Amino acid sequence: MQKSVRYNEGHALYLAFLARKEGTKRGFLSKKAAEASRWHEKWFALYQNVLFYFEGEQSGRPAGMYLLEGCSCERAPAPPKAVSGAAGGKDALDKQYYFTVLFGHEGQKPLELRCEEEHEGKEWMDAIHQASYSDILIEREVLMQKYIHLVQIVETEKIAANQLRHQLEDQDTEIERLKSEIIALNKTKERMRPYQGNQEDEDPDIKKIKKVQSFMRGWLCRRKWKTIVQDYICSPHAESMRKRNQIVFNMVEAESEYVHQLYVLVNCFLRPLRMAASSKKPPITHDDVSSIFLNSETIMFLHEIFHQGLKARIANWPTLILADLFDILLPMLNIYQEFVRNHQYSLQVLANCKQNRDFDKLLKQYEANPACEGRMLETFLTYPMFQIPRYIITLHELLAHTPHEHVERKSLEFAKSKLEELSRIMHDEVSDTENIRKNLAIERMIVEGCDILLDTSQTFIRQGSLIQVPSVERGKLSKVRLGSLSLKKEGERQCFLFTKHFLICTRSSGGKLHLLKTGGVLSLIECTLIEETDASEDDPKGSGQVFGHLDFKIVVEPPDSAPFTVVLLAPSRQEKAAWTSDISQCVDNIRCNGLMTIVFEENSKVTVPHMIKSDARLHRDDKDICFSKTLNSCKVPQIRYATVERLLERLTDLRFLSIDFLNTFLHTYRIFTTAAVVLEKLSDIYKRPFTSIPVRSLELFFATSQNNRGEHLADGKSPHLCRKFSSPPPLAVSRTSSPVRARKLSLTSPLNSKIGALDLSASSTTSSPTSTYSPATSPPPHTAVLETVSGDRTVSESNPAMDIAELSPCRSPSTPRHLRYRPPGGQTADNSHCSVSPASAFAIATAAAGHGSPPGFNNSERTCDKEFIIRRTATNRVLNVLRHWVSKHSQDFELNNELKMNVLNLLEEVLRDPDLLPQERKATANILRALSQDDQDDNHLKMEDIIQIPDCPKAECFETLSAMELAEQITLLDHIVFRSIPYEEFLGQGWMKLDKNERTPYIMKTSQHFNDMSNLVASQIMNYADVSSRANSIEKWVAVADICRCMHNYNGVLEITSALNRSAIYRLKKTWAKVSKQTKALMDKLQKIVSSEGRFKNLRETLKNNCNPPAVPYLGMYLTDLAFIEEGTPNFTEEGLVNFSKMRMISHIIREIRQFQQTSYRIDHQPKVTQYLLDKTLIIDEDTLYELSLKIEPRLPA
Repeated sequence: MQKSVRYNEGHALYLAFLARKEGTKRGFLSKKAAEASRWHEKWFALYQNVLFYFEGEQSGRPAGMYLLEGCSCERAPAPPKAVSGAAGGKDALDKQYYFTVLFGHEGQKPLELRCEEEHEGKEWMDAIHQASYSDILIEREVLMQKYIHLVQIVETEKIAANQLRHQLEDQDTEIERLKSEIIALNKTKERMRPYQGNQEDEDPDIKKIKKVQSFMRGWLCRRKWKTIVQDYICSPHAESMRKRNQIVFNMVEAESEYVHQLYVLVNCFLRPLRMAASSKKPPITHDDVSSIFLNSETIMFLHEIFHQGLKARIANWPTLILADLFDILLPMLNIYQEFVRNHQYSLQVLANCKQNRDFDKLLKQYEANPACEGRMLETFLTYPMFQIPRYIITLHELLAHTPHEHVERKSLEFAKSKLEELSRIMHDEVSDTENIRKNLAIERMIVEGCDILLDTSQTFIRQGSLIQVPSVERGKLSKVRLGSLSLKKEGERQCFLFTKHFLICTRSSGGKLHLLKTGGVLSLIECTLIEETDASEDDPKGSGQVFGHLDFKIVVEPPDSAPFTVVLLAPSRQEKAAWTSDISQCVDNIRCNGLMTIVFEENSKVTVPHMIKSDARLHRDDKDICFSKTLNSCKVPQIRYATVERLLERLTDLRFLSIDFLNTFLHTYRIFTTAAVVLEKLSDIYKRPFTSIPVRSLELFFATSQNNRGEHLADGKSPHLCRKFSSPPPLAVSRTSSPVRARKLSLTSPLNSKIGALDLSASSTTSSPTSTYSPATSPPPHTAVLETVSGDRTVSESNPAMDIAELSPCRSPSTPRHLRYRPPGGQTADNSHCSVSPASAFAIATAAAGHGSPPGFNNSERTCDKEFIIRRTATNRVLNVLRHWVSKHSQDFELNNELKMNVLNLLEEVLRDPDLLPQERKATANILRALSQDDQDDNHLKMEDIIQIPDCPKAECFETLSAMELAEQITLLDHIVFRSIPYEEFLGQGWMKLDKNERTPYIMKTSQHFNDMSNLVASQIMNYADVSSRANSIEKWVAVADICRCMHNYNGVLEITSALNRSAIYRLKKTWAKVSKQTKALMDKLQKIVSSEGRFKNLRETLKNNCNPPAVPYLGMYLTDLAFIEEGTPNFTEEGLVNFSKMRMISHIIREIRQFQQTSYRIDHQPKVTQYLLDKTLIIDEDTLYELSLKIEPRLPA
């Protein structure tokens, strides 16, 4: 067996000679010997892809050679130095440069080299890298892949050509056969010709027979071809191609619309604003224009190219190849990624620019352009965020109708995977920026504008219609009846709740909103909520009985004007519960944030952002949690993904509780956990707060200062002492600061037994909340400021002249000794109400921890003090969560009796706590009372009550009912059905499952009611035999639909317009010819509003900009959104984390649905009308309708 390889030595010597003379790189290098780990200096020369080495520079014969093709070169670390080596030798080795050449084939040892200088070593490495031809090999691999792809295409084309060739051959055979038949027939004809006489003398019967034969031959031929065509049409391949082509046609239409939207964005906003930025007095800078419209123009150009490519493919129909178009689109996705990452910042910049009135005026002028169709700039900026998910859905459908062996299937799958990666980022960004778009939309609705809504940190909570009760002097309510028509009309207000402000507006006849001149914008930092007012001497009954316990008060104490009270009436107890629950939570958040700011900055010299940064669990990604860049209402980063344990930890974090997190959690918790797990966590927090709360949270809860508190408080002019919060800071206010009234620390209020909402904010029991007083005088009675003994002593030492009368006493049976205020001079406090809210307890804890222990108390008492505060704060957190849970999500307890009993047991255990504060005891009793009630609100009319009304009057016919009566009762029925849907049915796409009737019965009832109403409209029109009556019926139903639009019943509008668009009615040309032009124009307007084009974009714009509750939206629009979210993003990540960004998107949609559910119409039920609308005997099925339509107006002959 041959063991060596022959090679041409002369040729090798010639190459060595060329290397010495013309080598790419030449010089001395040290080569490591393999046997003794020694280094030998050789002279190396590199020529093309061969490396020669010689014994010396003058040597003519090489000592060896290496083929470098396919090798790699990398730097190697210096070898370990010998211990016995001299110091000079070590320094020399440190300066040397080592690198190694690795060969691609097996059995070849690496070549280890070194040189004296680093730059020389890098030059050798670069030269060897070029000689290895690695770039050429990579390019060769790429070309090989393209070659394989082209070969596959060629093979596919060959197969297709082969099939066509076989078809042509078959056709040729058929043609030859037909020719032979023709020849045979001609021969037969020639043979028969002698027997035929003159054409004129031919028998008429023979002519008839020939005509019949000719007709039969033609009929047979047509029948044969028809059979062939029908067989192909019915084949699976043809069906798949039809669906595939239809998908592409729809894609072209959607792409055309998207390109038009981008064209409007660029030409109606971007380019005019660029010109405005270049003017002498620019309303906006070029940097702000670039930030708002980042990459918008580039995206427009990209999609114009993509759209042109799609139209070119349509020109080559029926052969549609799209993979190469997506290959063009995919490399440009980095442009979309930049746009997505910049989306939130662009909306923030836009909100800041709108504070400039010149810019706001100019922007409204641009938005008035007819091309914008009433849409705002932020709407156009959001369109690119929804385009990528549309492509994903299109690719899903294309792949469903693309065979697995198809040449472009792999390319389509690759494009889908890349687009899905980008779509996950887009879902989070759309969720994070939804609040900014909502705020800007509300700001546009207000005629005077509202600068506070341009603050991007404002979070929208809820909106709705409330009645404002007028008040007279001394805060006494005027004696007005709740059912007064003037009170309902003149006092009706559109109210908007945000995390920091409460807006009260009036609505003009044109639909625009106007802020109240006095009390239109209420800062929640200056507000105190009173849910139930106690009876006073002047009004022994109290306002609660006058207004049926539907009223609540907001006491406003502005720093620069006299205090006043706003009294509002809710339409129902359920809605009052929702309003008061959200307002109180927002106030608590502001108090907690303000107290944290003061406490950390005044006591421990730690700012709130630094406090958040010091707890890495609040902002740093980990294996069990991932955060978003967006902050929630408590200025803490929002959670993007997290485990269930981390979500429960955030729910029970005693330092803060964001209302948006709480709403999202309570809406969606059943997707990733159970109610029993949530209740168990709350129970652990109450029973074992120190073992259930993370250690780091407790450390930060009691953050201590390194400085002496007494020295810090010596300067009474600290600016932070002048800040105003609903609850006071835990330190006394000196006269050197601005006058701030001492306020009560609120926890709860007495609550009527029939009220579902529970407020943990307390009200004064004897003093009128509307009584006026001056900051310079003594404070109102029964207000409390909680202080520590040491804090009082420090302040009194630093400012002896302080007015003691400004401090109100506070006492509680369970308050620790050193936390009670003892007025000097033996004065006794007469206030028996002392409360410690979560924010107040936190302030007390940090204030007490900011300095040494009070004199006279040892460390054990100090520890007991901390334990007491932690237990009180934990109890308040548990009660707060349970209050929201019971008041807003009572259906959870109605459907789960075991959960209800466990909550009752927990509340009873809380009541048995001997250390429970009086206000905590009252709050617990109120939650217990609300949970024990079987029916919290008896005022709502239900569909079952309407159907089962005894002694109903005889139903009237359609002709005797007015359009107004029909519209009102349709709206009433639609809203009753709509509000009966429990929110848990919107989770999990149950309406699309096989067992949908069991999983989502109320959604199915809503769908059935929609179909019944639509069928009733169509049946009523078809019942008329004459044309004029049918035309009059159509005009009346269109008028009913327009009244429904005015009443914001868009579900009713769609019920009627869908009935008029049915084929049985739409085809009645004679009937429609009798309909007036005004009615047709009105119907076109209504159809445009409720059109499904662009994901119901017109209906969305109408609901967002021109519609406030009460309203009945089209439920199918929200179900489409929920299905889109469910299919686009999973509930859990690959690591098993809960996708909480998806939960926020689902919660946002559910909150919008419940907002419309909770606000009822003030429409009286008319049984005679509803009996007609619900009479199913009047409904005609679809097939019978069409047959009746054909009978009324038969088809015209072709």
